[in-house]
Amino acid sequence: MHDIRAIRENPATFDAGLARRGVEPHAAEIIALDEKRRALATELQGMQTRRNEASKAIGQAKARKDEATATALMAEVATLKERMPALEGEEQQAGTALDTLLAALPNLPADEVPEGADEDGNVEVGRWGEPPAFDFEPKEHADIGPALGLDFESAAAIAGARFAVLKGGIARLNRAIGQFMLDVQTLGNGYMEVAPPLLVRDEAAFGTGQLPKFREDLFQTTDGRWLISTAEISLTNLVREQIVDEAALPLRYTALTPCFRSEAGAAGRDTRGMIRQHQFDKVEMVAICTPEQSEAEHERMVDAAEMILEQLGLPYRRMLLCAGDMGFTARKTYDLEVWLPGQGRYREISSVSNCGDFQARRMNARYRPGGDAKGTRFLHTLNGSGLAVGRTLVAILENYQEADGSVRIPEKLRPYMGGIDRLVPA
Repeated sequence: MHDIRAIRENPATFDAGLARRGVEPHAAEIIALDEKRRALATELQGMQTRRNEASKAIGQAKARKDEATATALMAEVATLKERMPALEGEEQQAGTALDTLLAALPNLPADEVPEGADEDGNVEVGRWGEPPAFDFEPKEHADIGPALGLDFESAAAIAGARFAVLKGGIARLNRAIGQFMLDVQTLGNGYMEVAPPLLVRDEAAFGTGQLPKFREDLFQTTDGRWLISTAEISLTNLVREQIVDEAALPLRYTALTPCFRSEAGAAGRDTRGMIRQHQFDKVEMVAICTPEQSEAEHERMVDAAEMILEQLGLPYRRMLLCAGDMGFTARKTYDLEVWLPGQGRYREISSVSNCGDFQARRMNARYRPGGDAKGTRFLHTLNGSGLAVGRTLVAILENYQEADGSVRIPEKLRPYMGGIDRLVPA
């Protein structure tokens, strides 16, 4: 959510930020709605004050037996009472229209975010590792996996497209990846492990920006709750409607959870394999901090995600997303893209975003600066994958494949595999 005071003070700056996101200007409309709401509120407050004054004056007039004055005042009060409900309705309508408009507008990009309308405008800012050399034609994971226990046909029969069944060694490898990531983020990077709800209410999904804009990308249960598309929703909402002491910041949370996405906007994309699934596991990281800590926390979170890739020996590059390619709530985003030999290109495996105070305003999440007994400020929130388990499995299958169809297990994962050092085709 946006700061209405900042829009009033700098409407041109606000519209310029929207333009960088490919959104038409809205400052004038927002200011007009805000002025209307404030004018109605002022008028209503004046009527309430006058009604109270007149009601008090009626008693005084009757006490001095001034029936004419009492009658006139009672008529005035009756008129005020008749008018006020309509005015309250107008104020509510203006406030709802303003909130609806503000809720639909994306976060503004940070100054250092590059210009661009889509992924073509993203900028590579770092690279690690060399793509492996093969003395055979490397295959895609969808061709390697079936002989190792990756079963798309059974999944389709059970649940339909964009699901997978994992059996035997590859199921164990998938579990090992998630446990390894969770251990690195908790023991190595200081994130607190959380086992959060997988179902959330409207308010939680609104707070992190999934509602109302991305309703079609979510799955909803029969009781009206939403299956989480990312643990970011549950973890970030841990501070919803709270005032946190500054001394407790930053808060760092992580969770390994299933995630559920309808992929409504991905028709025809990545229909083969595990790149884009309706259900997948992911280790999510969330940080909650002060504005002054925000930038450093963002870099720290990216480093934490990169640590996983480096320990697994998976080549990757870091991309700074352009203004037009960032997510709805982000003000600055880095994507990590892992090398997939079977596809011969880099593919996203983690997205790490600084949301500034955008989500905190939607959640009314604040902190109390040290030494300030009265004032509060909105928190900054950040989130990132550390990492997506399924896409990491894909990257291991493709980068560690051998000519006979077997797949070597990265050394860091072997303790989680009971010492198994490779998956062998059945």
